[in-house]
Amino acid sequence: MSRRARSIFITTYLILQAIAPTFTAQWSDTVGRRPLYMSCFVIFAAANIGLGMQDNYVALLVLRCSQSAGGSGNVALSNAVATDITTPSERGSYIAYASAIPMLGSTLVWTHIRRALAQRAGWHSVFWLLLGLTGAIAIPMALFFPEICRECYTNVRIERIALQQGIQVPYDKRDKLAKSRHVAFPNPFASVMLLLQRECGFALLYNSILCCSFYAILSLIPSQFHKVYDFSELHISLCYIPFGRAHARSNFRRHATRLGLPTEKNRQTNLAGFPIEHARLEVAFPTIVLGSACLIGFGWTLHYRTNLAGPLILLFVIALCLSASLNCVSCLMLDLYPDRAGTVSASNNLLRCLMGAGATAVIVPMIDGIGNGWALTIFGLLNVPALPLLWYIMKHGPNWRAEMLKRESESKTAGTNCNEVIDQFSLCFD
Repeated sequence: MSRRARSIFITTYLILQAIAPTFTAQWSDTVGRRPLYMSCFVIFAAANIGLGMQDNYVALLVLRCSQSAGGSGNVALSNAVATDITTPSERGSYIAYASAIPMLGSTLVWTHIRRALAQRAGWHSVFWLLLGLTGAIAIPMALFFPEICRECYTNVRIERIALQQGIQVPYDKRDKLAKSRHVAFPNPFASVMLLLQRECGFALLYNSILCCSFYAILSLIPSQFHKVYDFSELHISLCYIPFGRAHARSNFRRHATRLGLPTEKNRQTNLAGFPIEHARLEVAFPTIVLGSACLIGFGWTLHYRTNLAGPLILLFVIALCLSASLNCVSCLMLDLYPDRAGTVSASNNLLRCLMGAGATAVIVPMIDGIGNGWALTIFGLLNVPALPLLWYIMKHGPNWRAEMLKRESESKTAGTNCNEVIDQFSLCFD
């Protein structure tokens, strides 16, 4: 496969990776996480079966897009699950784990297994292995993974509490309300509309800018490390290891302690008067500056063909800095919309992957035209506009959040609650 064909291959994969979660993640906010997880596993498994049986480039392209749709849906759901089970004080660490573990698996483990298996048993065997791994994960999840979406499990929880306390549950009202509701087809534009809201739009724009550099580096490593250092595919896979070592920690607890706010692990903290923008984004300022500088340095080390240790060390620092910045902003968006975690994750994934697809498509022609040094210098300088965005969010974010909370409180009226069953059962406790 030529470099251009590989670039098209990666670009189409990222486009489907951007679009698919706008359906799955947004739908999971209403019907629950479990059904969408199982649906994504089925799509992913079916795509692997097809990929293991074909030898045509067009079929490979189409089936890889289907595989991307199933896989990216699960990845987007992981952030929603992390939001469902954590309080704001814990959320930063859990979002970091949800981002770091897939990266660790794909770089430290899967890349080497995939390339070694392809060299010894043929590339079709990779997809049969993926099919087996999918079943090994999907079956235990189907048996033991509980429903944790707040909009779905709260009804059962309230009913169970009422029965334990000997309170009569109004089953006739519950059944009447259940019949009046129906599961609507997911609206992909719900994720797009978040891009137009200033509370979330600027943060999404920041993440998309950083992802251009992230995906550009991931896509250039195979061709450039083969060209500069004459590495085989197995040796190239080892060069992805530094990218799997990134993680981030949250700054939430320090601000909560300073303001005298509780950070209990078993309840959600009221963030109305909390400077959540400062707590999340303070970490992003130094990391984006250091990451951009190392990105430029990485390009020139490849240009001058320095010792391999130089690019690998810079890759580690770049991955650490970019991942920390991305996780900080992603965590902020989930703090703003905890009840729409799936939609927020899909919106973040949409803009991030579309920008990443563009970066993947242009990085190889840029390197062919102006070389590694200047190409990555341009990508490093593209991160500079992200710094004013962070400052702007930190300055105006609390006011935007207060206005958003005011609008939401004014729009809520009796009888039109998003979960009418809870309203009915709550009468039992009056």
